[in-house]
Amino acid sequence: MNKPVFTDTHAHLYLEEFDANRDLAMQRAEQAGVYHLFLPNIDSTSVKQMLNVCSAWPHLCYPMMGLHPTSVGPNYLDELKLVKQYLADTSLRFYGVGEIGIDLYWDRTFEKEQVEAFSIQLDLSLEYGLPVAIHTRNSMEVTLGIMEARNDKGLRGVFHCYSGDIAQAERVLKMGFYLGIGGVVTYKKSGLADVVAAMPLSSLLTETDAPFLPPVPHRGQRNESSYIPLIAQKIAEIKGVSLEEVAEATTRNAMNLFMISS
Repeated sequence: MNKPVFTDTHAHLYLEEFDANRDLAMQRAEQAGVYHLFLPNIDSTSVKQMLNVCSAWPHLCYPMMGLHPTSVGPNYLDELKLVKQYLADTSLRFYGVGEIGIDLYWDRTFEKEQVEAFSIQLDLSLEYGLPVAIHTRNSMEVTLGIMEARNDKGLRGVFHCYSGDIAQAERVLKMGFYLGIGGVVTYKKSGLADVVAAMPLSSLLTETDAPFLPPVPHRGQRNESSYIPLIAQKIAEIKGVSLEEVAEATTRNAMNLFMISS
């Protein structure tokens, strides 16, 4: 039997948490069968490091370009200008617009600006024909409302680190989007298992959000892409299917979303 092929659709492997042993983390990912790693950007301070990591591991890493909602501040229009410049650079290939969205957990000072930045980047995704990786923290209803009001044709992507309920998940699927399932699904009190049980495998993507949100039994440690099989195994248990079936389905979903042929 061929070794299962897994995909990490959301990992910040360029952050300083990996500086001491990034090469080992990449090796462990490959050894675990995680052969596709999608790296969303944060803001202007992270772009070069992200691109450097993708250049160093081009057979594994796929960059995205976007402005994270928690980086939206007084200079957000300058940040968005940079996002636009990178997306327009024909010498580079980005596989998605992300990480974008609304975060009302830490600070609501720039809520209006977050909404505007989100809308602008949704427009960019349509302009460049790229999927979006959407961050929703304390903002699921707000985010769904924005997207349902737009009713864009051709908009596609993933609700990264999905944190809503089953009814909200059904709204996500109705828009043709995927649910990003990470280590939180292994947490007993998260409620995410109920969502996964109710949704078809065809709607799910696996992700780590490394270095954040590690799955059990690694809580409290740095998360990394080699832990994707632990997340996939939990999904398999919830769905009553094999690990291989989850790996095949979620990787196929990711390849379709990000338009990668292999």
